[in-house]
This record gives sequence, structure tokens and C-alpha cells, in this order.
Amino acid sequence: MVRRINWDVQIGRRLKLRDLHVFVTVVECGSMAKAAVQLGVSQPAVSEVMTGLEHAVGVRLLDRSSRGVEPTIYGRAMLERSLAAFDELKQGIRTIEHLADPTVGEVRIGCSESLISATLAPVIPRFSQQYPRVQLHVKDVCSSTMDLPELRERRLDVVLARPVTPHAGEDEDLNVEVLAHDEMVVAAGLQSPWARRRAIKFSELLNEPWILPPRGTWNYTTVVDAFRAHGLEMPKICLTTFSLHLRNDLLAAGSFITAYPRSFMTINGARFALKVLPVELPVRPWPVEIITLKNRTLNPVVTRFIDHLRAFAKSVAAGPAAEKRSA
Repeated sequence: MVRRINWDVQIGRRLKLRDLHVFVTVVECGSMAKAAVQLGVSQPAVSEVMTGLEHAVGVRLLDRSSRGVEPTIYGRAMLERSLAAFDELKQGIRTIEHLADPTVGEVRIGCSESLISATLAPVIPRFSQQYPRVQLHVKDVCSSTMDLPELRERRLDVVLARPVTPHAGEDEDLNVEVLAHDEMVVAAGLQSPWARRRAIKFSELLNEPWILPPRGTWNYTTVVDAFRAHGLEMPKICLTTFSLHLRNDLLAAGSFITAYPRSFMTINGARFALKVLPVELPVRPWPVEIITLKNRTLNPVVTRFIDHLRAFAKSVAAGPAAEKRSA
């Protein structure tokens, strides 16, 4: 039985941020010896800190073996809260910096490649022009499984995603806001014979060289459903890839066909010499979502960046005239 912890005696007066920092480093390194090297201290010093921390909280935080250390159930709980505590302190410092100068800070964004091209590319120039001293970090993330470990581990501030499946109960730690609804279209290069057609039956595309992302993605699922709706088997996929650059190059140079979000084609179709083909796909609104972590204080410039995303989505929904006025 875990003994009751006296906050004032055991924690408030004895526990230091340095102790938590050592603990987090030990868990991340998986070894006290490796943590000592990273921290620039001796291994006995690390062991002493860990022993004192476990004595203070009254439970074993680490399982030790010849292979290294692993957090216990108590250690995992301490790790989660320690990461949150350090993150809140960092956000507090950033908030103080913002109060001193509201035009500085950083935003760490996770986003799929297609959304980077369709949404971030138009938003970033406007945001950076207004806040030139804000540093943006964009990481290409696959959000199809919605695990989002880097968001949950607070290494990302916000994720822009197109989920394949609805959010389940285990996602109660996330704030999810629908930014806009997208849809899928069939696309080909302007040099393709299909680009000159005014009407195309879906059955005509059965034996064409398709390029699609892997199974389970929205693109793949929409194309499968379209062929099934016409009583057709799924065509053989010529190339499976997530790479937009590879798809664009192959589409522009040959007779390949793919499925893209309409938002991507609207922003980039002319630039990459691509065209939306007159082919009907199943009508299925595809939400684009802004995802943040609940119970987390966001850097004020992150909030401002999210406001820019909302403004861009609103201007696109209102039509080209509104988009031109917001530029």
C-alpha cells in the first residue's frame, strides 16, 4: 500500500525541479550512466538524486536491471506530469516574453504534406509579414492514425490534420476544431489525353496507371468506393507513395492519374500543370481539423497563428473575391 504523501514535508520543501529534470533524462536515456553523461555529472550523483526522489514520493519510480532502467507505473505517471510541468514553465516564460514584446515567439506545427501545400503555404507569408520575428517550425506528420504522439508529448503546439476515422473516446485529451471541409477529386497532368476530355466515365479509368497513397488513407478509400459504386474492381495501383513531389512530377510528365484534395488542386493545380478531371467521386465531406492538447497553456503567438488559419479558411469558403480582399 502506498503511504500518504505529506506535500509540505516531503514535496514542497524537498523536491526540486533539478530532481525532475534528472528523472526525465534518466527515463529518456534508459540508463543512469547515459543520463549522467548527458547531464555532465557522475553516475553516483544521478543515483543519489533518484534515490532521494523515490524517498520523497514514497514509491519506486524506476525498475532497475542489467539492461538499464524502465519507469514503473508510478514512474510513468510522474513522467507525464513532469513533462507537463516543464512545458507549462516554458510556456510561462514565452508568455512573459510575449507580454514584453507581443511580436516574438515560436510556433511548432505538425501537418501532412498536402495540407502544407494547400493551407500553410498561403497562410505563412501573411503571418510572417505581420509577425516577422516569430519563428515557425513545420513538421510533416502523418495524421491518418490520429495517434499524434508529438502533440501529446508537447513537442508540437498544433496539428493540422485530415482524419480518416472519427475521433474515439481515447482522444478526450485533445481539442478538435473543424477548420473546413474538403473533398477528393481525380487529377491528371495537362499533357495527359484525359485532360482534354469534357466527360469521362469511371469505367474508362479502370486500366489506367493510378498513383495513390497506401491503403487506409482517404484518397485510397475514396477511389475504392468509387469503383465499387460503379460495380468495378479496384484497378491495379501503378505506384503507392505519400510523396506529393513524386506524384506531381509523374503526373506532369505522363499519363498517370491520382486522387487529390480539391483544396490542393485549387492552390497548386496551375503551378504544377495539373487538371481536375470531370469524374464523379462519392460525395463525402472531408474535415480539415485544428488539433491542440487540452489543459495546455498555448503560447500567445500560437493562438494568433491559429486565428490566421481560421481567417484563411473563412476567406476560401467565402469565395475568390473574399480571398483577394484578405490578401
